[in-house]
Amino acid sequence: MEYKDLEKLLTDYSERDKKMIYEAYKCARLLHEGQYRQSGEEYIIHPLNVAIILAELHADRDTICAGLLHDVIEDTEATKKYIAYHFNDDIANLVDGVTKLAKMNFNSKEELNNANNRKIITSIRDDVRIIIIKLADRLHNMRTLQYKSEYKQRENSLETMHLFVPLAYYIGAYRIKSELEDLSLQYLKPHEYCDTLTIQKELEKEKQPILEEMQDVIHHKLLTYDLNNDIKIRTKNIYGIYKYLYEQHQKLNNIHDLFSLKIMVNEELDCYKALGLIHNVYHPVPKRFKDYIASPKTNLYQSLHTTVFGPNNLLVQTQIRTYEMDQVASFGLPSYFKIKNGNTRVIMQEELKEKFQFYKSLVDIDNKFSNNAEFIREVEKELFTEKVYVYTPKGEIMELPKGATVVDFAYRIHSEVGNTMIGAIVNDEPVKNDYVLQNNDRVRILTSVNAYIDKQELLKDAKTNYSRRRIRNIEMFK
Repeated sequence: MEYKDLEKLLTDYSERDKKMIYEAYKCARLLHEGQYRQSGEEYIIHPLNVAIILAELHADRDTICAGLLHDVIEDTEATKKYIAYHFNDDIANLVDGVTKLAKMNFNSKEELNNANNRKIITSIRDDVRIIIIKLADRLHNMRTLQYKSEYKQRENSLETMHLFVPLAYYIGAYRIKSELEDLSLQYLKPHEYCDTLTIQKELEKEKQPILEEMQDVIHHKLLTYDLNNDIKIRTKNIYGIYKYLYEQHQKLNNIHDLFSLKIMVNEELDCYKALGLIHNVYHPVPKRFKDYIASPKTNLYQSLHTTVFGPNNLLVQTQIRTYEMDQVASFGLPSYFKIKNGNTRVIMQEELKEKFQFYKSLVDIDNKFSNNAEFIREVEKELFTEKVYVYTPKGEIMELPKGATVVDFAYRIHSEVGNTMIGAIVNDEPVKNDYVLQNNDRVRILTSVNAYIDKQELLKDAKTNYSRRRIRNIEMFK
């Protein structure tokens, strides 16, 4: 790996930007001189690969420079002030944001890990680019994990699954999330990984002719109606198949999204036209249609999902979206580097604050817990856990921890909704306050300004700490 490999990805950058990126590379190479990775490679190979991953995301100049310099404060004599002087404050802040805290300030490894993990998670409040750099850093480290001891392989893989996979999901970086899952599974469950990989490859080989036939039929069908399109064949990632087979004990023929056709068209209206044309050719599977365009997922994912019966009754999920939606579906917020104009960092931060449900929950947890260990426990329980997705009366998707009740739903909307709640309607049927929400439930909360508040009953029915904190703040009974 050489600098020219990064340079090839910078053709769309200005000469001024390319010059600064090269200066950052030279600086990192000089500062890391004499340092080597456990693979025996010069250390500069790692930050260079991190920068390449960022450049593949079309990251801005300062983010790529920070990727090149991301380890210099931690592993060399360089300081934040040094980076600010030789480059700029923005790059210095990004490098400082991804730098681990010093060991000498903590009494145990657990305290240090909790503090560092909190720093990583909460950095999203200041600049989401810090998370993006950390994900690129972790992705390259996981790609080269074979040079670590078996203990370190498992330790890094567990940390990746518990911390970095959820972060990738929450900012919508599905492609990075999937690769991190597969790489982690390779070290956590090596035998199951190999078995699942074999199953995946055999299925791809067996079903490829059918998928290519469907790809060709749909492509030409859409062209007949003047819908320009591109179609890609996708097989579920190894970890996704593993979860179905080993954790949920499902059979392969029950996995409705084992195979997918990603269909990209120009305009949003074209997505709905394409849907009708596909159903005209291949019969849809009942209750397997999702409109994530009208109701985007909580990390901005948009697409139409419909599972159809292909030749030989093969179940195939078709995902219909515009080209811009496909960028967001693959890379999430980092896709804004490519598809948004202007100050991308400001745009991404505004989107986080306004549209991402997890951001508001994270801010609430960060403000409530000063103790790092308590903060991490709360994040793991409330955010980094299995989710249910339910709908508001307006069709908006609400994300809640699995096991949440209608009371939790009410308080997630607003404290006043919870405080004035007198009942709930789920799927057009009245339910009790302890009703546990299921995926795709449609929920409507009934309220009254004269509602009687029984704090003990509310606390009993609420399952999330988010709701319980708000209930405890009720000062008086009505």
